[in-house]
Amino acid sequence: MPLSSEAAEKFAPPVRFPLLAPPLPRCYPTRPMPQASPVLNVMIAAARKTARALARDFGEVENLQVSRKGPSDFVSAADLKAEKTLFEELSRARPGYGFVMEERGVVEGTDKTNLWLIDPLDGTSNFLHGIPHWAISIALEREGVLIAGVIYNVVRDELFWAEKGVGAFLNDKRIRVAARSDMRDALIATGTPFHGKPGLDVFLAEAERVLSRSAGIRRWGAASLDLAYVAAGRFDAFWERGLNAWDIAAGAVLVREAGGIVTEPDGGDFMKTGAVLASNTTLAPQLQQALRGS
Repeated sequence: MPLSSEAAEKFAPPVRFPLLAPPLPRCYPTRPMPQASPVLNVMIAAARKTARALARDFGEVENLQVSRKGPSDFVSAADLKAEKTLFEELSRARPGYGFVMEERGVVEGTDKTNLWLIDPLDGTSNFLHGIPHWAISIALEREGVLIAGVIYNVVRDELFWAEKGVGAFLNDKRIRVAARSDMRDALIATGTPFHGKPGLDVFLAEAERVLSRSAGIRRWGAASLDLAYVAAGRFDAFWERGLNAWDIAAGAVLVREAGGIVTEPDGGDFMKTGAVLASNTTLAPQLQQALRGS
């Protein structure tokens, strides 16, 4: 005998909300978009395959085996597995390319013109604390020039990708840097030095100057996503010191292809110094002046 509507409602199981919000719907273009090149498709496929295992590990973050690599610098079993997957997938698709990786370091390739720069899990501390703000970052450097970048925010299913001369995209939608021209209206992202590492005094002085001239500062703990957010116009600018090449490379391609500028606050080579500033062409010099106190 079927239950009455009142009884069915009484005995219905409770509605359970997911721990994390579902991925945002994919953005579809209003005009034809250029097709990703074969090498970019290789990068995207490697990122998506790696993401499946990371997503599973993130769902059971409390069970991860964690080792201490240095002051406030953790490396997890998930991080190591992700880097192994990326290395194997990219090596299979492009034999001979060299690698610069966070955990394995430099792996020389027989092809001296192509180099992968990989961060398998940017935002490791966020990941280990169950904070859903972390990403896979892959860049390709050819003959010393960054030509392609992929940054995948796994939890939100947001795939940022860019290729030199083609443009920057979020999933299937073209993205552009924000158009704000007055630093007083700008929301600016940054990163703080880890405890025990040099540079805290410099950062505090710079942050004080930037706070006094901007609409605010955000510190989210994943430099690749900070750069991707600048490319997508979510942040107006970003600066940080003490980064590594794999933290910056993919995001630099995105910002430049989104119409922005990526530079070194003091005028050097950001890929070598690890100090980076990214914004649109109008705000970048204003932020640079603020950092210098001029």
